Amino acid sequence: MSIYIEEAGILTTIQDGGRLGYQKYGVSPAGPMDPRSFYLANLLAGNKKEEGALELTYAGVKMRFGQANVIAVTGGDLCPQIDGRPVPMYQAVTVRKGETLAFTGCKNGCRSYVAFAGGLKIPLFLGSKSTLIRNGIGGADGRKLQKGDCLEFENPRETLPDMEKRKLPGEIFPSKTVFLRVVKGPQDDFFTEAGLKQFFWHGGTITSQFDRMGCRLECEKAIEHKKDGNIISDGIAFGSIQVPTNGHPIIMMADRQSTGGYAKIATVITPDLTLLSQCVPGDKLMFVEVGIDTAQLAAIRQINYLNELEQRFYTGI
Repeated sequence: MSIYIEEAGILTTIQDGGRLGYQKYGVSPAGPMDPRSFYLANLLAGNKKEEGALELTYAGVKMRFGQANVIAVTGGDLCPQIDGRPVPMYQAVTVRKGETLAFTGCKNGCRSYVAFAGGLKIPLFLGSKSTLIRNGIGGADGRKLQKGDCLEFENPRETLPDMEKRKLPGEIFPSKTVFLRVVKGPQDDFFTEAGLKQFFWHGGTITSQFDRMGCRLECEKAIEHKKDGNIISDGIAFGSIQVPTNGHPIIMMADRQSTGGYAKIATVITPDLTLLSQCVPGDKLMFVEVGIDTAQLAAIRQINYLNELEQRFYTGI
């Protein structure tokens, strides 16, 4: 036993880079809700950025270490502590055998990532460790972690080269009103001019129906279709914004279904999924239209940044 889960919190799952290549068979990729924070945690811990790690939602998680290992905590600030001592985030830290890592509050953002040097020893399902709860596959028997679960490290390390340099600037996530860049379409022609103005000028408020599958919004005024919100089902991407006939958008998240039959007014660009995933119910979302060239440039910049960090931090363990 490397880690013993004493308290599992609201929703704690094992995720890796995602179960890619199977969406055409109806299997969602799953993977992290906040990809950038997830990748940074792994890189700081000396892993490849897609290695399996823990995704924590809100607070209440507590785990005891049966074996020492280096960890890194990124994403939302859920007030991590080791035996009551604050843990610096966005930094490689050693947890000793017998110590307890706990997350006691929700200070900024709502999803945190814990990566372990050498990764977690989790069986692969369709080439991935990612948990997909609605299909009951991956991770810990296809479910969220629960009290009493034990996890094993694959190749733990008590220290890593240049430990004191394994740190990055922390991130403060916006709240209350959050601006997301989107590419319009692919079915923006299904909406009236008034409907498009309602979406881009007024946005929507995140409801309590926000989980790994989707984020439902409530708009001051329903977004108007030319006819109704139904289309012939087609593929769904992470960040697709469906608008059903009731006129209130649903943003599709990591555990989304593979296809959907509602018109999609826009898609959140990949780098801004981090901002979306760290929002909480009651936050207001505003949408800023950008072109495909801008979206691709932002994605390329993020990829290049992560690749540079991988060359700097990856240890080959």
